Amino acid sequence: METLERTARPRPSDGESARVWDVAATVLDPEVPVLTIGDLGVLRSADVIDGRAHVTITPTYSGCPAMDSIRTDVASALAEAGYADATVELVLSPAWTTDWMSEDGKRKLEEYGIAPPSGLTPVRRAGSIRVAITVGCPQCGSLDTRELSRFGSTSCKALYVCNACHEPFDYFKVL
Repeated sequence: METLERTARPRPSDGESARVWDVAATVLDPEVPVLTIGDLGVLRSADVIDGRAHVTITPTYSGCPAMDSIRTDVASALAEAGYADATVELVLSPAWTTDWMSEDGKRKLEEYGIAPPSGLTPVRRAGSIRVAITVGCPQCGSLDTRELSRFGSTSCKALYVCNACHEPFDYFKVL
């Protein structure tokens, strides 16, 4: 049976790796520029081996078009911090989950006008039933909302509309 890794990875505690983590964690997501890859949980690990920085990132979706940009931005940030020979590795397993997002990141999403994911990622089991979720409007707070499209401005978001204030908004899907 597969075990789900449902928690964000902690920041390394040793000095050099922690410094690399801190630098990489500041890189902004190009699709939602109020979030860092640290906020998103896309940053999975940071190590220094033989003086060379190594960072691991995981995409929110396996086909996420922002990953090349994120990889380049992480490498540039590390080079500016003195790690010219840094490697940035993309890993797909375990798959990213919204459970890895920080509470600060969810707050930033809402302030930006995107409804943050609500709840934990459902664990799928044989015979499970899909249940509709209620998504609060990030503009007025109403729970009287409806999904317009399963896919919003990016694959990791759905497009909703508020029936109270009539504003459309993105919802960061629970994955």
